[in-house]
Amino acid sequence: MIGVLVTFTQTERFDRSTLAKIAGELRGPFEGMAGLRFKSFMLDEDGVRARNFYVWDDVDKARSFFTEELVDKVAGIYGVPPTIEYLDIVGFVDNSGT
Repeated sequence: MIGVLVTFTQTERFDRSTLAKIAGELRGPFEGMAGLRFKSFMLDEDGVRARNFYVWDDVDKARSFFTEELVDKVAGIYGVPPTIEYLDIVGFVDNSGT
């Protein structure tokens, strides 16, 4: 498994309701996406960083998803370009079935 942390940083605070609307509008294409286990839309405590966290089955699917075209598209949606970090998941706990 591989995690991908995508971070959008602004100098001003993100509007939480706007981010919630973006999350709702963008949710559909990720539901049932091959190779994607989880995706979350997040806002950090100070409100200047919106973060999306993905958990993928394999690194090739994760890396092939984040094309230059996609990065440009999400930069337009969030108003700033993202930084993308690939993280090796060495352990995972999933309590969703309990």
